[in-house]
Amino acid sequence: MDFSLTDEQQLLVESLQEYAERYFDDQSVMDMYEAHQVPAEAQDAYRDAGFPFMGLPEEVGGIPTDHVTLGLMTEKLYEFTGAMTPFMTGMLACADLAEFGTPEQAAVIMEEYEKSGQSVAALCLSEPAAGSDNMGMTCVTKKQADGSFILSGQKTWVTNGADVPYLIVIAKDEDASRDNTKMSLWLVKRETPGISTAHLTKIGQHTVPFVEVYFDDVVVTEDQRIGEAGAGWLLLMKNFEFERCLVVAQGLGLAQAAQNDAVKYAKERIAFNKPIITNPRVQDLIEENEIILQQTRHWLYYCLWKLDQGESINADIAMLKSWGTRAHVQLADNAIEIFGGLGYTEEVRVGRIWRDLRGNMLAGGTCEVMDYIAGRAIPKWYAD
Repeated sequence: MDFSLTDEQQLLVESLQEYAERYFDDQSVMDMYEAHQVPAEAQDAYRDAGFPFMGLPEEVGGIPTDHVTLGLMTEKLYEFTGAMTPFMTGMLACADLAEFGTPEQAAVIMEEYEKSGQSVAALCLSEPAAGSDNMGMTCVTKKQADGSFILSGQKTWVTNGADVPYLIVIAKDEDASRDNTKMSLWLVKRETPGISTAHLTKIGQHTVPFVEVYFDDVVVTEDQRIGEAGAGWLLLMKNFEFERCLVVAQGLGLAQAAQNDAVKYAKERIAFNKPIITNPRVQDLIEENEIILQQTRHWLYYCLWKLDQGESINADIAMLKSWGTRAHVQLADNAIEIFGGLGYTEEVRVGRIWRDLRGNMLAGGTCEVMDYIAGRAIPKWYAD
């Protein structure tokens, strides 16, 4: 494995830094969190730079990109902005449609995506009684005599669900009972009659809105089905490994931003006539943080490298997401400790970063579910 950046990767990092410096200064980010969105100007600039199209197939207008570079892009975007953004979520939705959808579905999504570079489709997966327990899902489609389907049920924790033009919905086929394992994916216009949303207020990640989505006898047709009937869950699982890599990359970038702030402050803050960076306890906290950053970074890029080799990282990324997202929260907590009372105010961003990082312990599968996945897989690595 070569850990040096290619010339193209170095240019990408520099472009991301220039973008972040222009649109994500401290006041702008505070305004974004209060408004619960990234302004159109910043989203348009992201699109014009070509960032949203990286990782998408060339045949749909994308820029094919290896997993390592996409991880680097995500990490650096979050380090340089020091904020949650909706950009990678938008790319993943388009990638799913390009891979699993029909050419017509991919064309519809890409046409919308090219207009703004913003998220154009939100994944409707979790339900109030079916988060990690996917078999508890009760959202269902039932075929009608005219060949159409009636979609009924409720989804929750839907990222960007109130703002995007399309929803990607997973629902059971015909029977909502727990024993039914047949689920399909559907591409549905958000403004379809029978769809309504309700805002959910999170304690962090305020630039990425969360909503509940209600489907009250929504009519869908066969041409809106994504992939084969009954195979929806298998399709979603196919890209979970990479999605979890991006969650870790986001957290790594935010954690690095918190460490950057803490070290800078420790060098400037004078207590007992000397900078607190000379205090052994402060040095211990900084060292602990650096260990977390280095371990996460090396493990993450190992996972991304394995994906580029066509290898499964099911257990690897499950372990990393469980350990890494917990460790990132601890890092941000250490940063607050270095700032002291100031860290517990809105005057500095480490507290906001702590709140954002806490959400990553839940996104893409909880830490407990990750432990379960890895715990089942690891024994198979060892001979009887």
